[in-house]
Amino acid sequence: MSNNADVSRDKLVSDFKVVISDAEELLKLTAGQAGDKLSEVRSRLSDRMATAKDRISDMEAVAMEQAKKVAHATDDYVHKNPWQAVGIAAGVAFLLGLLSGRR
Repeated sequence: MSNNADVSRDKLVSDFKVVISDAEELLKLTAGQAGDKLSEVRSRLSDRMATAKDRISDMEAVAMEQAKKVAHATDDYVHKNPWQAVGIAAGVAFLLGLLSGRR
C-alpha cells in the first residue's frame, strides 16, 4: 500500500472519530429533550454510531494486519537477499541526495 493511501486512510479514520465524538456529545446534550421524533432520531443516530465505530475498528485491525505482513515480507527479503537490500538502499539514498542537492 502506498504512503499516500496510508495517510489518506489515517486521515479518514481520524475524521470519522471526530464526527462520532461530536455526535455522541450531541446525543448527550439532547438527552433531556422530549418528543417522539427526537427520541427516534437519537436512537437511529446511536445505532449508526455504534456501527461506524465497529467499522472503524475493523479498518484499523485490517490496516495493522497488512502493515505487519508488509513488515514481515520486507524482513524476510532483507534476510534472504542482504546485498541486494544494501544496494537498493544505497541507490535510493543516492537518488534522494541528487534530488535534495538540486533544490
